[in-house]
Amino acid sequence: MQKVVGVRFKPAGKIYDFDCGAFVLSSGDHVIVETEQGLGFGTVIVEPEYREDASPEKTLKKVFRLATQEDLEQLAQNTELEKSAFDFCMKSIQELGLSMNLFAVESTFDQNKLTFFFTAEGRIDFRQLVKILVKELGARIEMRQVGIRNQAKMCGGVGRCGRQLCCSLFMEKFDPVSIRMAKEQGLSLNPTKISGQCGRLMCCLTFEYDTYCALREKFPKIGKTVNAKRGQGKVVRQNVVGNRVAVRFEDGIEVEIGIEEITEQGE
Repeated sequence: MQKVVGVRFKPAGKIYDFDCGAFVLSSGDHVIVETEQGLGFGTVIVEPEYREDASPEKTLKKVFRLATQEDLEQLAQNTELEKSAFDFCMKSIQELGLSMNLFAVESTFDQNKLTFFFTAEGRIDFRQLVKILVKELGARIEMRQVGIRNQAKMCGGVGRCGRQLCCSLFMEKFDPVSIRMAKEQGLSLNPTKISGQCGRLMCCLTFEYDTYCALREKFPKIGKTVNAKRGQGKVVRQNVVGNRVAVRFEDGIEVEIGIEEITEQGE
C-alpha cells in the first residue's frame, strides 16, 4: 500500500502521482519532488490517499521535501534566467535567419537544462543555434517544436467569450475537434466565429457535443412531416436547448412549438 499524492508542475498541466511517504500534505502545498530531470518544484493538487492497487511494476518517485523560502527564491531566479535566455535566443535566431517562432523557455529547477519551445512551418536546422546557446548559457539545451494549440496553452490569453483560454486554465489534454460538432450544435460555420486564438476550431465545441447528440435523439428530423394541434406540417428547424421545433404548416405559416405538442410523426 502506497500513500500517493497528485502534483502539478505547471498551471493546467498534467497531474503526476508521487509517493509522499510520511509527509503530511494539503492541497496547495509547494513541494520538491524527484523527477527524471532531477529535483522539481511542484504544487499539491490531489491530497494524499492510500492506494492498494498501485502497480508493483511501476515505482513512483518520491516527494523529496516541502518547499522552503530558499526554494521560492530559486524559482524566482529561474524565471529571470528564462527571460534572459529567451531574449538571447531571439537575438540569435534573427542573426541566423531561422524561420521559427520562439515563444517560451523553461528551466529545470537546478538550472542544468533549458528547454526552448517554438513553432515553425516545417523542420528547422537549429544545430548552429544550439551551439551558440550552450556556449552562452552553459547548460544543456533542448529545442522542442510544438503545435499551435500547445503554444496557446502555454502562453495563455483571453478567448472570444471574454474568459481565460480553456486550454491554459483547466484542460490537461486536447481532444479531437471537428466541424460536425459545430453543425450538431447549430452554430455558425463561419471560421472566424468557431476558431480560437490558435486559429484552430475552439476546444469548447467538444464540451456540450455529447449532450446535444443525446437531446436531439427525441427530436423529429428536419424535413419530417409531423401532426400537431394546429394541423400537419414539416419540421424546418430545431431548437434543442429550448426543447422546441419550428414547423411549417400546410397553409404556409411557420410556428415554433414544443416537441410535446407533436401528436404524431408522419413519413
